Amino acid sequence: MSDPTRCPVVHFDHHSAEHADDPVASYRALRQSHKRGWTEAHGGYWVLSDYQSVFDAARDDDLFSSTREAADTDGLAIVIPPTPMYHHIPIEVDPPEFRKYRKIVNQITAPSAVKRMEEMVERYTTAFVDSVIEKGECDFTTIIGVPAIVTIDWLGLPVEDWNRYAGAHRATLADPQDSPEFRHAVEVELPALSEQMWQTIRDRRAEPRDDVISFLVAQEIDGRPITDEEVFAIVDLLVSGGTGTTASLVSQALVWLARNTEVRRELIDDPGLLDRAVEEFLRVFSPTQALARTVTRDVDFHGCPMKAGDRVLLSWASANRDEEQFDAPDTIDIRRWPNRHVAFGIGVHRCAGSHLGRLMAKRLLQEILTRMPDYTIDFAALERFPDQGTNVGFRRIPARFTPGGRVLAESEAVIG
Repeated sequence: MSDPTRCPVVHFDHHSAEHADDPVASYRALRQSHKRGWTEAHGGYWVLSDYQSVFDAARDDDLFSSTREAADTDGLAIVIPPTPMYHHIPIEVDPPEFRKYRKIVNQITAPSAVKRMEEMVERYTTAFVDSVIEKGECDFTTIIGVPAIVTIDWLGLPVEDWNRYAGAHRATLADPQDSPEFRHAVEVELPALSEQMWQTIRDRRAEPRDDVISFLVAQEIDGRPITDEEVFAIVDLLVSGGTGTTASLVSQALVWLARNTEVRRELIDDPGLLDRAVEEFLRVFSPTQALARTVTRDVDFHGCPMKAGDRVLLSWASANRDEEQFDAPDTIDIRRWPNRHVAFGIGVHRCAGSHLGRLMAKRLLQEILTRMPDYTIDFAALERFPDQGTNVGFRRIPARFTPGGRVLAESEAVIG
């Protein structure tokens, strides 16, 4: 029975098949009816779909907590329903503790640090395209593995296992929790990969290398050495974020550009447009669709009577298409500027990996548009992930293009 104190009550479930069929239309219907409301799906939660309420909630960490303690869960508190995953730092930490960890993470994700990664991104991007360029056809989901392999190599984990990490973390967000794929990821893959991460952390304490895990184990929190548990929580977050979000962005952009060939030609003829194009793709494709918070005290928030302990979904994707914030929000304009999208979140928890994500997205699109400029996609065989609630993405993107030559020698191949 509906709870009359949760007003307005809306028909909404971001994990439903109905929502997955067309997330854009699903959020548009919500914005045009109530903007904010209570849904009884998944035990009940508030959903915020307009730019202003998402903006206000994301900047108020006292009222909207990211912690598991506030959510009273042992699962990942920033998604609804909570996913059974290890604690993530710093995204599941509130200020002031949050700042201690974010200060460490910022050192490896700042623009200066990302600039030092350009050679690695270039090498893997070239190698991934090399691996298919001579065949004249491929599944683009293999090419967009670049962010995953870059993340795994950058951290210092075994590069040969990049696809296992990507697949397992993707399954926890893109497959229904009652599916065999989800259960296999949670019960088999993630425990095995977690043990590998624990062992790598122990190994780097004993013998540091030039990688992120070695950097992390050498850090201090409040004057004491950072613990292995804290390092693991940071690394697991970086893996989770690095293996899915940029791939989601690039895959959606490639599919859209296959349908809008005149815009693709503009980007090919003028690569200088890519910077603003990536920002627009971030706005309209929002690789992380929405994240959750927990209300810490009773409050009337934008007309919603929220209670302490209530769960709240902040939809970046819907805010990015708010008609009151953006002119012609459903029109993709690669020259749109300024572009105050919230694809990376807002407030202190804004995505630390935004600079690296932009670099990889731009480089991937640039490589494909340069070396496969005439690619076509078999739209009839295009296959989306069944759950589009957190990350929008595809299982298969079958593509054809005019074959070309490799850039790297076969001895330099890095794709295993």
